[in-house]
Amino acid sequence: MTDYVTDDAPLTRTGAIRLHGPDGFEGMRRAGRLAAEALDAVVPHAVPGVTTAELDRIVYETMVAGGGVPATLGYRGYTHSSCISINHVVCHGIPGDRALKDGDIVNIDATVILDGWHGDNSRMYLIGDNVPIKAKRLVEVTYECLMIGIEQAKPGARLGDVSHAIQTHAERQRYSVVRDFCGHGVGQLFHDAPEVVHVGRPGTGPELRRGMFFTIEPMINIGKPDVKLLDDGWTAVTRDRSLSAQFEHSIGITEDGCEIFTLSPKGFHKPPY
Repeated sequence: MTDYVTDDAPLTRTGAIRLHGPDGFEGMRRAGRLAAEALDAVVPHAVPGVTTAELDRIVYETMVAGGGVPATLGYRGYTHSSCISINHVVCHGIPGDRALKDGDIVNIDATVILDGWHGDNSRMYLIGDNVPIKAKRLVEVTYECLMIGIEQAKPGARLGDVSHAIQTHAERQRYSVVRDFCGHGVGQLFHDAPEVVHVGRPGTGPELRRGMFFTIEPMINIGKPDVKLLDDGWTAVTRDRSLSAQFEHSIGITEDGCEIFTLSPKGFHKPPY
């Protein structure tokens, strides 16, 4: 039995799903926009030769200029403003001195805290002019998986409907869906209930109700779904070193569907930008 609580409940993760009112929607709109602006700001700089540390700096400066702070700075000891995952890195890649190469595909995952609300999103970038067709296709299908999942997010549906739609579309294209990581409730807490897995059966899982806020963030692999964690304790990679891609939006369930809080203000929804 799923428990639901209103947004005036104590800000602790209890396993109950928080239902938000108009103030929450307004807070998430502002936080989501700033998070998306940070990813927009990266677009002209995501070129061969740039280091991932430089892209992380742009994310930080955009968030701070907008009145926010990066949610990942200091989170469980993490010391960067974003996660930057290249090629076979599934998620949580750590920015550093590595320079991007022509043909790379890159995910940048950025979360901001603005006035107590978390805007969480990630987006793929194609680096240079020589990205292989198979990599471009993976990125395209991953974006489709995200948007197909979002289409299922409406009152009365179940989380399993979202998961099943994503899994079905990915596997029809002969890709696999990562099981080890999932989306999550979001709002005044960075990670809250429910867990949003990206594989599942329709008609199962918690019922979606007006006021629920959560992320959908499918990770899709060309090869098998299995991942492993590197010794740094953060970076997850595909075990078979196949390419992986991810997109993420933060959404809120409305009266008749859902609202995407993290749409790109500049229209940079999917590459090429």
